[in-house]
Amino acid sequence: MKITILDDYHDTIRELACFKKLDGHDVTVWNDHLQDVDALAARLADTEALVLIRERTKIRTPLLERLPRLRLISQRSVYPHIDIDSCTRLGIIVSSNMHAGTPSFATAELTWGLILAAMRQIPQQMESFKAGTWQIGVGNTVGGRTLGIYGYGRIGKVVAGYGVAFGMKVLVWARAESRDRAAADGYEVAASKDEFFERCDVLSLHMRLYDATRGIVTAADLARMKPTSLLVNTSRAPLVETGALEKALRAGRPGMAAVDVYEEEPVRDTSHPLIGMDNVVCTPHIGYVTREEYELQFSDIFDQITAYGDGSPANVVNPDVLKAARPRG
Repeated sequence: MKITILDDYHDTIRELACFKKLDGHDVTVWNDHLQDVDALAARLADTEALVLIRERTKIRTPLLERLPRLRLISQRSVYPHIDIDSCTRLGIIVSSNMHAGTPSFATAELTWGLILAAMRQIPQQMESFKAGTWQIGVGNTVGGRTLGIYGYGRIGKVVAGYGVAFGMKVLVWARAESRDRAAADGYEVAASKDEFFERCDVLSLHMRLYDATRGIVTAADLARMKPTSLLVNTSRAPLVETGALEKALRAGRPGMAAVDVYEEEPVRDTSHPLIGMDNVVCTPHIGYVTREEYELQFSDIFDQITAYGDGSPANVVNPDVLKAARPRG
């Protein structure tokens, strides 16, 4: 099978142990990033199975309609970047393991790293030190403060545990079922969303991006935060109302932010409003970018390709396609 892997920025995938699962296939790995439809259509003209690294490349209808040999898209996690209805119409199977039972410890660890970096001003202090200025200010400890977990799923639960280890009080807000789980785990649940935003000293977002969660954090929510508080987003940028975070930070509520995700990625423009703010710590969507996490994720992705080749597609998110899927080559 002709397999194409897009957006392997650091040429890492060929070095993974799980890459051996593709032995016997004709595999092409691209290390750059393209979004131009014409260029992608030419690049993928002979591709039968397409491997995606999260949402790095958008796979939309104009591109899909120019890929007559494509039979399978294999990836992991959510898929707002793929036109699923068009895939179904064109007979293209989309396999995506949602890893419901496995938390991304890599993302949870980065979340905690960003919390400490922002609260202690670590990047700013480093830049000051390099410039010969020595200390530039006084940071804040996290012990005794309130850590808000918005979305009590796999990652949120892990981050809550880190908060307890650092002596923080954990407060949770989420959908009703998740609030019940948090309460059963011994965490305090806020009486309302308004109270949640008002009380948190550190507020971390841990939700999947769906239509129902897009823009779920509004400008009004941010305005309720303390001027000393920190908002952390290692989930998805569109969870926050477009443009609301930049305006809120300029208004002083919240006082700080730490973000790993952006509306349009990759971000190449150094004039991006968040990057230039002194009260924001920014990282380039590296929450899941560790070798250990790659081994886990790509093992699943390659297993999906094997399952398809064996005639038993797995983790199919558009099951209606199975009635008229393109024949295997």
